[in-house]
Amino acid sequence: MSRLAYAASALALLLPLAACGAPDPDQPPPPAATPPTAPASASLDVAAIERAVPSEAGWTAPAAGQESRPDPALIRVQILLDRSAFSPGVIDGLPGDNTRRAVAAWRQANGMSGDVVDADMVEALSRAHGGPVLRRVVLTEADVAGPFDPPASDDLSETARNGVGFTSARERLAERFHLTEGLLQALNPGVDFRRAGVGVVVPAVDDSSLPQVARIVVDKAETSLRAFDADGRLVAFYPATIGSAERPAPSGTLRVLGVAPEPDYTYDPARLSYDRGDRKVVVRAGPNNPVGTVWIDLSAESYGIHGTPDPSKVAKTASNGCVRLTNWDAEQLAAAVKPGVTVEFR
Repeated sequence: MSRLAYAASALALLLPLAACGAPDPDQPPPPAATPPTAPASASLDVAAIERAVPSEAGWTAPAAGQESRPDPALIRVQILLDRSAFSPGVIDGLPGDNTRRAVAAWRQANGMSGDVVDADMVEALSRAHGGPVLRRVVLTEADVAGPFDPPASDDLSETARNGVGFTSARERLAERFHLTEGLLQALNPGVDFRRAGVGVVVPAVDDSSLPQVARIVVDKAETSLRAFDADGRLVAFYPATIGSAERPAPSGTLRVLGVAPEPDYTYDPARLSYDRGDRKVVVRAGPNNPVGTVWIDLSAESYGIHGTPDPSKVAKTASNGCVRLTNWDAEQLAAAVKPGVTVEFR
């Protein structure tokens, strides 16, 4: 992972993670709720997305039984937020708490109040991160080449045997451009993502590096992570899954010990506090590894900040103690931290 500036060699070994990688607890953390998934069949007007401005209708999701379709204005705002490092999580064009909280954090950091996206905010975001929010790329042989792995199984041993690579070219592309597979298909109706040479529309995301991070604040109630530089300036905001009532995240102030890119995941029943069988299992590195593509090790044993195999669930389900971000957010943060960075849990 070339974006990581630091990787502790000891952490590149197998990670016996007592708190992370377990099956998710049943209960979601309040107050988050999983919004409806964008239907893959919906098609979108690319030109309309480029000029769309959200209404002041708020963040109300469709009523039960109503189909939720991606909102062109929300797609535009989510991409602009992603480019500013105020992450909405996965880009889906749907109203939800992750986008609302990112909007509120951006507005506060820029001297504005509230959590409503207005024309002034869109203009400021566009001015700071100019250019179209969508772009066209041509699928290469590398984009579509397998082998692809089956979806993860509830049986960890089976998952380890099958592998945790991408399940399809479409999933690989969605991860690369920070959006759901449903929205990717809606932007490209009828496209076969298995064919090289095909042109597709994707978000114009920006994977530029953060300034050096000196302090991290994890807010359990808000289900968010904030990163600050040495001058106390907020440089990134990410939605996060943070523990559960059954297996809470740590409290107080910890420190970053190091970073492990592309970690293996080890289930060791002699050390772990949940039941996934009585045999040791090693799941090799991959984007659908139980801890995603990067691990930021913390000074509480077996706890860390890490990625996820399912970005659509970040901040919408409970975890088993660790702090879970989308893979791309975790990678961006990992590239900007060094050992000794403080991590405050609130």
